Amino acid sequence: MTADEGPVRVDSWIWSVRLTKTRSLAAAACKAGHVRVNGDKAKPAQVLKLGDEVRVRDGGYERIVVVARLVRKRVGAPVAAECLIDKSQPRPPREEVPVVAVRDRGAGRPTKRDRRELERLHRR
Repeated sequence: MTADEGPVRVDSWIWSVRLTKTRSLAAAACKAGHVRVNGDKAKPAQVLKLGDEVRVRDGGYERIVVVARLVRKRVGAPVAAECLIDKSQPRPPREEVPVVAVRDRGAGRPTKRDRRELERLHRR
């Protein structure tokens, strides 16, 4: 569980410290460019070192963490909290999150005006 175990892949570490639910989701996030290590896009097999800054973007929110301890296997939540230093901004309260547009059931296809309003909402 210490740094002298050898190199640790970024996708494995992200999964181990519970930033993603599965390792395959962590690898997919790396491939999609949602993971950055020290400012550069990370491939799933990139090796992490102590002190590296890892940015993981998920659902419009970016988690910024610094590697405090290298782990390969998934660990419990208390141990995972010791493996990273969280520097990300707090999430906005639920009241500030925009509401998703809902159409009445059976209203038919959206009109051109409805589509434009939906596009305007999605751009925010």
